[in-house]
Amino acid sequence: MLLIPAIDLKDGRCVRLRQGRMEDETIFSDDPVEQAARWVGEGARRLHLVDLNGAFAGEPVNGAAIRAIAARFPDLPIQVGGGIRDEATIAAYLAAGVSYCILGTQAVQEPAFVARACRAFPGRIIVGLDAKDGQVAIKGWAELTGHRVETLSKRFEGDGVAAIVYTDIGRDGMMTGPNIPATLALAAAVAIPIIASGGITNSDDIRALAAVAGRGAEHGIVAAITGRAIYEGTLDFAAGQRLADEIAAANP
Repeated sequence: MLLIPAIDLKDGRCVRLRQGRMEDETIFSDDPVEQAARWVGEGARRLHLVDLNGAFAGEPVNGAAIRAIAARFPDLPIQVGGGIRDEATIAAYLAAGVSYCILGTQAVQEPAFVARACRAFPGRIIVGLDAKDGQVAIKGWAELTGHRVETLSKRFEGDGVAAIVYTDIGRDGMMTGPNIPATLALAAAVAIPIIASGGITNSDDIRALAAVAGRGAEHGIVAAITGRAIYEGTLDFAAGQRLADEIAAANP
């Protein structure tokens, strides 16, 4: 199971929110590129970048910081979400060196857009589904849609989506542990790789997730995104990745 450090960008700085509330932020760094360098130095094999302002604005706002990170680490896979609502934005990010674009609000509001994007950019599209009590939210988690996660996910199975990032809003930034039953249920419901997100606090959470990674229908849980825990020090990122690797090696 791959462990992916999150870099959430707001007003050009690295922050973490609690349950997606823009007014409840903690600033961790004024230099996103150096923050990325820290995680790369600790062995990160992929980065998860989120344009928080863009998620609310509906268009990229922190694009300069994202492009700078991609330029600094041209060989590192980078996935980006937040404010990606059209093919032109996807093309621009990929041209800048980003590996994957995450479609969230647009995927929910216009599922056909996912199919078009996957055809135009094969292997480069990830769908991000953020849910509270199993109900998908959009627009920076500000609006609940009434769609159930599993039902919506099934609509993307034939589109060629590279993965689904599943975030439990109630757990995100709260340091209460990931929602493993819900994540595992989604992995079992669809034949798309699942990236878990929200609530990871310590090595026990990594151990619990890694223990069930690979279960489910066809692909299972292939990665987990971690944010506040590695910034506040309750989880050592390098040690967490080593632990996940050890568990994977012991359970091939």
